[in-house]
Amino acid sequence: MTRLDALERGATRPCGSSTHPVSLNLMVQYSTGRLDASFGALSDATRRGVLEQLERGEASITMLADQFHMTLTGMKKHVGVLEQAGLVTTEKVGRVRTCRLDPGALGDAAAWIEARRRVWNARLDALEQVVQALKRKEDADGRQGQ
Repeated sequence: MTRLDALERGATRPCGSSTHPVSLNLMVQYSTGRLDASFGALSDATRRGVLEQLERGEASITMLADQFHMTLTGMKKHVGVLEQAGLVTTEKVGRVRTCRLDPGALGDAAAWIEARRRVWNARLDALEQVVQALKRKEDADGRQGQ
């Protein structure tokens, strides 16, 4: 049985001296490699800046290098990371390589973040209900003790 098979069957894994159930979302809708590449590309301020620049319109690698005060080689590496992540496409015409933002490229990352936001909002709402119930009980107990 593979580790994945065991996890799918609700196996437990050791955590310190006890075991904890492992939850595995079998409905994963996102390509892990694609998300990893997207978040990796977004982890760099220069690459985020390039994406912001490309939101305004296409630009050559030379223009981007000038704008970010970088060497052409350095900017080519940044654009390469963005291209590998599928966030940017490039086209070479003659000696000029033009970069364009792929408008739907951040869709998977945005959907993943939104799903996490919904989960945490639901958890915080549930916690708020518990706190409110405890406050009501505390108030009721205080009135009964008088």
